[in-house]
Amino acid sequence: MSAVPEFPAYDPGFAAAAKGHRDTTGLPGFLGVEMSDVGPGRMRFSLEVRPELMNPFGVLHGGVISALADHALGAVCYPVIPQGTWAATTEYKLNLLAPVREGTVEAEAEIVSMTMRMAVVRIDIRNGDRLVALVQGTVVLKPPKG
Repeated sequence: MSAVPEFPAYDPGFAAAAKGHRDTTGLPGFLGVEMSDVGPGRMRFSLEVRPELMNPFGVLHGGVISALADHALGAVCYPVIPQGTWAATTEYKLNLLAPVREGTVEAEAEIVSMTMRMAVVRIDIRNGDRLVALVQGTVVLKPPKG
């Protein structure tokens, strides 16, 4: 079993302010992404399945799940990195496991490894009790200049 990363820069104030936040701008705003839980190195996001997010075959579009994963990849880093540091997804692998037709989709992101310049994040995406996608990605961490 691997060691759990330590997060000495964890900011509980930032985490508390972020909890329950709903993005209202950009793609996360359109999708209706909400943060429902946050802690050191972990975050949970959700979105409601709506007709405009479905593909022509009546299931949640894979791009919606991908966008939720991308959002979670970077966001989970912010409470544990020094203020002013920028987190950006550099790559991720997404396995779509089951179709989603209704309800809520929840993405639980967890940092599994982190250095000063990089984080590796795993995300489990569920629809109710059913695992519908698995994601693993890398996030570059860029400290502020100067």
